[in-house]
Amino acid sequence: MAILKSSRGGCYIRPVLLLAGCLFLFLGLRSSAQEVQVVVSSDGGDRLASKPPARFVAQASSQKEKFEIRDGVRYQKIDGFGASFLEAGLICINDLAPEQQEQVFRALFDLQNGAGFSAMKTVLASTDFMSAGPFYSYAPTPGDVEMKDFSIARDLGPNGQITYIKRARRYGNFVLQATMDFPPDWMWLAYPDVDPQYYDALSRYYLRYLQEYERNGIFIDYLSLFNEPIIYTRIPYTELNVLLRDHVGPLLEKEKVRTRIMPSEAPTRENAARNYPILLDDPVTRKYIAVLPYHGYDLKNAERIAALHEKYPQYPLWMTELCHVSLPVYAFADGDFWGNQIFDDLEASASAWIYWNMVLDENGGPWAVSLAHGNPDNNHQHPVLVVDRQNKKITYTGLYYYLAHFSKFVRPGAVRIQTVGQAPGVRVISFATPDGRIVTQAMNSNKTAAEIDLVFHAMTVHLSLPAISITTASWQSGAAVSQ
Repeated sequence: MAILKSSRGGCYIRPVLLLAGCLFLFLGLRSSAQEVQVVVSSDGGDRLASKPPARFVAQASSQKEKFEIRDGVRYQKIDGFGASFLEAGLICINDLAPEQQEQVFRALFDLQNGAGFSAMKTVLASTDFMSAGPFYSYAPTPGDVEMKDFSIARDLGPNGQITYIKRARRYGNFVLQATMDFPPDWMWLAYPDVDPQYYDALSRYYLRYLQEYERNGIFIDYLSLFNEPIIYTRIPYTELNVLLRDHVGPLLEKEKVRTRIMPSEAPTRENAARNYPILLDDPVTRKYIAVLPYHGYDLKNAERIAALHEKYPQYPLWMTELCHVSLPVYAFADGDFWGNQIFDDLEASASAWIYWNMVLDENGGPWAVSLAHGNPDNNHQHPVLVVDRQNKKITYTGLYYYLAHFSKFVRPGAVRIQTVGQAPGVRVISFATPDGRIVTQAMNSNKTAAEIDLVFHAMTVHLSLPAISITTASWQSGAAVSQ
């Protein structure tokens, strides 16, 4: 390219060549955005099915139902999508033939041949679906405040958490968070209140868990102190603040633990919005907090979560538990319910979305029973994937496919971008990825097909959305997301 020297000693490019270069860049970006990859799952039978590519055209949309994607307006960064490791799931998987077992792990964690789950949950000792044996803790000896008898031996067994996590990691990588229903029973003041005299012992309990897991090859990225405080362990947020500020936070900091802290698993969106400010408004406590997790069991109040994020934008939000309390639901159309929940949380600024039981059997179990800990019998629940242990059959639920559209195509590091538009029964959400692509998820909840246009940089692509479906459309935008 010809370069001319200016009268001020600098350089400038010939105007004609500059214009040609700009035109080349424009045409290059336009060309790269012309082809749109389309993947569909629908009630009509499509399951993560690749369709013929669609194409952008350089003209305004004539469609009444259109959605404009504005990559200049950006919101939260995505950390991942997934479900939970629980003994019940591995018990079911281990009942299958060896090749079927690997099929399950591929379907859940392999990015090319499965869902590529990227954010996962595990638990400290017993919950209602830690089903391999009796209710347990890692510190069974009353008064063992120094954790001399601390042991994770059960987690190393054939149905144990470490075994489960390591088998999954053969197929993919994921960030891992851990939470706890109950501390050791001897730390109770009265069921199920934690005795403050054991706050230091409980802090050592968390520390030993993190250390023992890391010694066995599993790094816990995030530690969440309690699962649904007040509902399980009855600790008010004012006391949780004391525990984190004066005990757990300083100990983990002193020991140079790399695991980051989530304060608790708030049982609902509303509960999180109401109670987390107690911790976040304490200048000492908040320095220990990395992420704000919450559960979605109120099935509403997304606006409360959005308001929480607006007030404390430096803390990512994670939706870390939700499920059907029922027998497994086999109909694909049930996935539409879950798709709407995922949309609600992402539009409210959640960075991760994690379901509860990943794998259960045809009866929605096996579940653990411990009436002393509020774990009843006949605790049927709905999983992402059903293993029929009698007939050795694997069923991928509607939830699996809707969740897979997000986990497979909206990878960690993607950023939600503005999408403007509306159509009856249709929701559209978009993301910019680190490798310079735009990923749009279009969900049609109608019982009939819907026709929409996507508008991007004054170009238009038409999509036909099957009845009860989710469609992923993606294309190269020419601009990567900075990390």
